[in-house]
Amino acid sequence: MEPRTASPSQMAALEDLAQMVMAQIELQHAFGRIDPISGLANRIQFFDDLEDLGRDEPGQTRQVVLVELAGHEQLNEGIRVLGSDYVDTMVQEAARTLRRLLGHGRPAYHVAATQFAFLAPLDTDMAEYTTQLGGMLGMLRTDGTFRFVTNATIGIASFVTGENAPADVLRTAYSAALDARFSETDIGVYASAEDAAHRRRFLLLEDFGAALEDPAQLRMVYQPRVDLASRRCVGAEALLRWTHPRLGEVSPAEFIPIIEKTSLARSTTASVIEMALEQLGRWRNLGLDLTLSINISASNLAEVDFAQRVQLFLFKHGVRPEMIELEITESAVMENTARALEQLATIDEAGIGIAIDDFGTGHSSLAYLQRLPAGVVKIDQSFVRDMVLGEREQRLVRSMIALSHELGYRVVAEGIETAAAADMLTAMGCDEGQGYHFARPMEADAFEHWFSGQRLRHEAA
Repeated sequence: MEPRTASPSQMAALEDLAQMVMAQIELQHAFGRIDPISGLANRIQFFDDLEDLGRDEPGQTRQVVLVELAGHEQLNEGIRVLGSDYVDTMVQEAARTLRRLLGHGRPAYHVAATQFAFLAPLDTDMAEYTTQLGGMLGMLRTDGTFRFVTNATIGIASFVTGENAPADVLRTAYSAALDARFSETDIGVYASAEDAAHRRRFLLLEDFGAALEDPAQLRMVYQPRVDLASRRCVGAEALLRWTHPRLGEVSPAEFIPIIEKTSLARSTTASVIEMALEQLGRWRNLGLDLTLSINISASNLAEVDFAQRVQLFLFKHGVRPEMIELEITESAVMENTARALEQLATIDEAGIGIAIDDFGTGHSSLAYLQRLPAGVVKIDQSFVRDMVLGEREQRLVRSMIALSHELGYRVVAEGIETAAAADMLTAMGCDEGQGYHFARPMEADAFEHWFSGQRLRHEAA
């Protein structure tokens, strides 16, 4: 082919065509990568840019900054009152502020509904930069229309380019932003120990559903309750235990608070009541005369059919209502007082015992305590253990016992670990006690053996 020399007009036409092609390519590339509300690059673009950075400049230690404009509760309240435009306006104002503060060449990314991310400058002094970020928080608050009803936080997380997955980089920054809500500065720096704890909690929650279907994982143990005047065992508390297939024994203090806040609380309590009443039915047939206490959660009292389901369990296992006692904390009752009192009244009318657990640690008033149809209060173990500290702590426990008796409750002290504590509580007029001084929680067979031995000793005395 013969080479051609293009005229100036032809060259201009070719340049226009090239620009049109490049604009089309850029438009196609941008499609689905620009948030329509903020006008900023979105999370997909953020991930791609991190991948490019890892490929082009691997091995660098960088910091990602995540700005969260408001917590979930603030957003929900704002939307309820102002509508969805409230969020759009807040996002648009924050995007404008971030563009201005970051300047040319420092992109911000709109990575979630009310979250923005950007990279700190390379080789930044983080102590000094954190101070700058504090100023950025102040600007985000003062520039916004809704500055008085939101509380922005910032999370900072380090990563190594080319080594950390983009999704994990964003996750760690978000974890730091959540932790920032508990700091004085509203700025959080990612901590691997805290993150590991959060991930473990999520793992436990994820695995607990399978545990409910696996008899090898969940079981009940029983801790005796002793009449302090006679030292006879008059009951036991049923306690759930979990043997995780990989983690081994998981403390109930770790997994119960997690489960109680989820939809698993209903099925967990149902399983606990089922296992406990099945065992109580066996003990009744063996001639073991005792009351079994079972813990329930706040979410159980929110179930409209909870009292009826408990009665069905009693009927199924042939257990009389007075043979069980349901334990509920003061705080649980306070979460939805009207519904809780309604459920507790139905339970009481059915002849089932009710105990207020962890007495003294909640936030209920005496007016509410008087309205609860409970027959027992259980003084929290923290008060019992503190009695060794001095007369002031002993007077507190003595007053709690006296007040409970004045309100018509029978009093059980938890966490009794020494003979001296047991004798002191007996002298104070406390009715019952439980704790390691008497016995640790036991498997059903071990409890039967212990109970029989204890009964024989008292009969021989």
